[in-house]
Amino acid sequence: MSKMISLLSSSDPMVAMMNMCPVLSTPIDWKETPEEHWFFADLPGLSKEDVKVEVDNGRILIISGKWKAEELVDEKEKKKLNMKWHRVERNRGNFCRKFRLPEKIKADQVKASMENGVLIVTVPKEEVKKPLSKVIEIEEK
Repeated sequence: MSKMISLLSSSDPMVAMMNMCPVLSTPIDWKETPEEHWFFADLPGLSKEDVKVEVDNGRILIISGKWKAEELVDEKEKKKLNMKWHRVERNRGNFCRKFRLPEKIKADQVKASMENGVLIVTVPKEEVKKPLSKVIEIEEK
């Protein structure tokens, strides 16, 4: 059986750590406005078919997907093509990021879009009812 070359391993410890750590390999920004929570994920090279966005249990936002690696090449094919990798730094493999959403969000109205390799997820907030304030007139009896 021929030996397979995997591009997931790297001699560079930093690259290997990034490929193993979803936080480093899939950076996501989270900002809040008075109306919504916004999540921005840099996913260059991925299409919307490669990414899954879901809300679990009404409170956990899950963003997952798969970075496609180059095909594995056996040693014979590598020699035949005179192929030699010098660096392997791009993300590969599965990723999954989870965020606990605050209370009072509209989980059924979460939306996601993707443009130029950036995933944008919007999570609307429920309207916060202001406490009732009024002067109560005192009646005489």
